Amino acid sequence: MHRPDSLRAALELRARLYAQIREFFAARGVLEVETPVLSAGANTEPNIASFSTRFSGHADSGVRERWLRTSSEFAQKRLLVAGVGDNYELGRVFRDGEAGRRHNPEFTMLEWYRVGWDHRRLIDETIELVQAALALVDRRASLHKSTYRDLFRDALDIDPFCASGAQLQTALGDVRVDASGLTRDDWLDLLLTHRIQPRFPRDRISVIFDYPATQCALARVRDDDPPVAERFELYVGTQELANGYHELTDAVEQRARFVRDNARRRARGLPELPVDEKFLAALDAGMPDCAGVALGIERLLMAMTDSDDIRDVLAFAFAEA
Repeated sequence: MHRPDSLRAALELRARLYAQIREFFAARGVLEVETPVLSAGANTEPNIASFSTRFSGHADSGVRERWLRTSSEFAQKRLLVAGVGDNYELGRVFRDGEAGRRHNPEFTMLEWYRVGWDHRRLIDETIELVQAALALVDRRASLHKSTYRDLFRDALDIDPFCASGAQLQTALGDVRVDASGLTRDDWLDLLLTHRIQPRFPRDRISVIFDYPATQCALARVRDDDPPVAERFELYVGTQELANGYHELTDAVEQRARFVRDNARRRARGLPELPVDEKFLAALDAGMPDCAGVALGIERLLMAMTDSDDIRDVLAFAFAEA
């Protein structure tokens, strides 16, 4: 538990950050919105666990099982289809699983969408927002941008698009993991989190962009040779803060990705989850070309205060809630 003086300081800093974020977007004409926390559709991503609850009211109100949102993404995209335009939400999201130094099952996400932008243009705005937040506490950070491919070439002298599975495993060095059931993308993730990310300098903003097409999530895939997902991640020091995309707008492809997610869930012994049909219907109606990014507020506060414990920036951690 916080000491009274540190608790007050943590709450004041969060309030100052919220005010700055709202000023940042107001100056750019980006509308603040508020979308539902409970949804009839779930997040099918196999690496994200969702909380669910049941509605006990009249059956005409809709399906009874509801899912606590893991992000506000689908609802904000529906607003784009409705013609709302550039928008952001600063709100609570929920992910089941780990609670401790680096994770809290309930946390705050800043998510925003820019119509007519691609991921590279959004990278620059995300950097600007993070730099402004760091300046609130008189912290400065250098900047380094790299494609995913160049990052692996420079750090490990391997090409992540062409290296064999055996080469990827060898590149892990003395990192020991249970290899059973691991895919190529799992090995790439392990290399990033265990060999590359820990070397990022403390006072540097690092941006990685143009991921392998197999790691597209909700991003468009560009027909390069090899194809790349128009996706980026932003780090301050070794801490990942943001994940953004040049957004996929094809409803047929999006449904296929949800189906693949549920197939992967079955293969892992996880339950299949209901896809968000309202979101898919909105995509089918026509979502404008756009880029979007989600940024973890607690991670940003940790970067601002040079903390490695999420509990330092929460009023009440999960165990105390």
